[in-house]
Amino acid sequence: MPAPPSPAPLTPEGARALQGMLRHEIGPGLDERELDDVEARFGFSFAVDHRVFLGAGLPLGRSWPDWRDGDPGQLADLLARPVEGMLFDVERNGFWHPSWSPRPSGTAEAVRVARAESAGVPQLVPVFGHRFLPGTAGEWGHPVLSVQQTDIIFYGNDLADYVRREFAGASSGLTAHATVDFWSYFVEDGSHDATAPTPFTPYARSAREAVECFRMLALERLIGRRHFPEQLIEAALTALVLDVDTESVPLLAGLTRAEHHRAEGLFEQVIDELGLADGLPRDDTDLPWEAARWELVRWWLRLIVNGSLDPGTGGDVITYEGWCPLSRPEGLAPLFARIEARNDWTAIRAGTRARLAAPIVTEAERLLAGPWPPRG
Repeated sequence: MPAPPSPAPLTPEGARALQGMLRHEIGPGLDERELDDVEARFGFSFAVDHRVFLGAGLPLGRSWPDWRDGDPGQLADLLARPVEGMLFDVERNGFWHPSWSPRPSGTAEAVRVARAESAGVPQLVPVFGHRFLPGTAGEWGHPVLSVQQTDIIFYGNDLADYVRREFAGASSGLTAHATVDFWSYFVEDGSHDATAPTPFTPYARSAREAVECFRMLALERLIGRRHFPEQLIEAALTALVLDVDTESVPLLAGLTRAEHHRAEGLFEQVIDELGLADGLPRDDTDLPWEAARWELVRWWLRLIVNGSLDPGTGGDVITYEGWCPLSRPEGLAPLFARIEARNDWTAIRAGTRARLAAPIVTEAERLLAGPWPPRG
């Protein structure tokens, strides 16, 4: 199988085209001397594509770091947030990176050792809000990461792919050719990755709901989301208990661990046997899989409301697969504001994230009670 295509180096023309997608003021770009001064002042390096992007124009406004006239203390705080958030989890939540030396028994000493271990980690450089790009001189094509403590989510295959997804609802489908091992651990772990299989618990109480679950899994696969074999098998087991009986449902439900490689094929057969395949929406609008994404957003909201999906995790999935690809629809803006409030650094540092899950549930209930898709 040929290797997937890698991102091409970003050009000034390409950077200006990306900035044309932004709904923000674009100031004059930083020249080479200004970029060098920023790196020297704060002790990090921009990746090549980040330098090109900032050289073409400097995005201004809320959530964009102002590398020219911004407050030095605030910029230093932005640069420190990924490590400080990780240290917060070391202190409060028992996190310990596998590349570090053994964890000391005392919390204060563990934080001290973790800070020392983190001193040589490649810098994550803020792009927009809590989206960060690894800063490595002479390299480009690193993935953009959404970072809150150790909750680190893959948010774009490279800088250009990120801008298209976040601000224009499009994705290139490219695979980044460069990664940073230390930070990649958090994404590859899977438990905090919005692109990983949606971690919902079974909810079906009727045959209709069991069939609906199959349809939603088919829609997720349609837009490119992955599933664990166990999820497909569990859906079949639930359906079987609720008397949804086709030829392939019991076969899928009965797979052993050694037979997990058969799950995808049997799942496709179940979808065909239930007559769901012909009713799946088409990708025939300007936005990628628009109808499928709206249907999935409603389903994810229902899972949040009925307790089958954690509000924070569900909010991240909705942001990544709904809010951004659907080009930031006004009807979802209040929900997105509540998701962002939970992910804000102030909430992280104050330890209030758990309390900020309830407003997400409340907004989900309001959206589900109104017209669909929601109007702004």
